[in-house]
Amino acid sequence: MGNAQAATGSWTQTGSSLQSTLSAGEGVATNGSSVVYRGTTSIPLSVAAQGWTHIGDPDVAGGYVFDAYQSGTSSPTSKMYRVTTPAGQSYEYVHQLVSGELYNNSFDAVSPDSQWMVSGEWGTMDHLQVYPTPLLNPATPKTGGALDLSGEIALSSPVTDVQGCDFTSATQLVCASDDANKDLLEVDLPGPLTGGDTTGQVSVIGQVPTQSDCSGSGETEGVDYDPASGTLRLEMIQPGVCKVVTSVYTYQRG
Repeated sequence: MGNAQAATGSWTQTGSSLQSTLSAGEGVATNGSSVVYRGTTSIPLSVAAQGWTHIGDPDVAGGYVFDAYQSGTSSPTSKMYRVTTPAGQSYEYVHQLVSGELYNNSFDAVSPDSQWMVSGEWGTMDHLQVYPTPLLNPATPKTGGALDLSGEIALSSPVTDVQGCDFTSATQLVCASDDANKDLLEVDLPGPLTGGDTTGQVSVIGQVPTQSDCSGSGETEGVDYDPASGTLRLEMIQPGVCKVVTSVYTYQRG
């Protein structure tokens, strides 16, 4: 059931695989020759004990893994980004919510120059957030600490329930939305991020596939682009009783 190979603009589907939703249903990223998955079981006990009970779609830059966390408390006032170095050390960067900001923390995407990190909130939004990349941007503390917003990307049209984004170039992101159509989006920037406010031109380039033996539309999740291989990965948690598995679709341009 569902759309086995949804249209995706200039991207051509090259394959698919099934992963456990518990370990892979929240996100995906490429770390060298390895594929990194994130799910509920990816949250370290020490992090969960602090109240960070949801992990989002991660990203990797230069071997550094960036995870997006949101709080499970009743009235959250912050969100957290955790960086794991190539040597295995981890540092936590906490962002205090500004007026009007939602606590949700669905994903992070690090710019190709590694200096800026894009993140997003839940619901229907007219912007994405920009932070200095924790640890890699010299404006941030070296061993964890506070993380302030640097700017916003004002979007040309609203987006709904974006679950993951990744940079495909210094001036373009691909994002997956868990809206009714499961839209795959491109966000084109006027130039590389510099940390300040900028704009993003939103285009719908297709839909994330929803193929499943179970009825329903599933839930769109993580997005990854590997510049070394040119591979784009999209995740979809299957619907109904099939939700124990997550489909991972791979694409190449052309």
